[in-house]
Amino acid sequence: MVRAPLRAAEFSEVLVYPRVESMADGTHGDKDHRGQSPDDEAALSARLKRLGERLTVTGRPSEDVSGPRQTTDPSQMARGFRLSTELVAGVLVGAMIGWLIDRWLGISPWGMMVFLLLGFAAGILNVMRAAGIVREKKLND
Repeated sequence: MVRAPLRAAEFSEVLVYPRVESMADGTHGDKDHRGQSPDDEAALSARLKRLGERLTVTGRPSEDVSGPRQTTDPSQMARGFRLSTELVAGVLVGAMIGWLIDRWLGISPWGMMVFLLLGFAAGILNVMRAAGIVREKKLND
């Protein structure tokens, strides 16, 4: 079945949409309420003031303070990179050893699968050791 292309007149009739309201132009989809009444603004200001007072009582700083913001600790970021590197390195080394054994012995998928799993387990163990969850064994233990 072949359809004729839409002519410009038919196309313009199909795409007749009402004006899309957005929050950027301040209407919020309502045509009746272009702005807030003074009572609403006063109630909002009072509620905001009460919230600020409650925040000062609890000791939590308000978010509109223009002081220096708390940034992430670079040492924690470095620790996260170290932990992720430990896991990826274990998997890659296991995969490489498995691939080499597959090439050497000709047992194509089995060496790669076994050593990939062993590499994953070794990577998880290294991550747990680096995070301090599992302590490292010493020779005299």
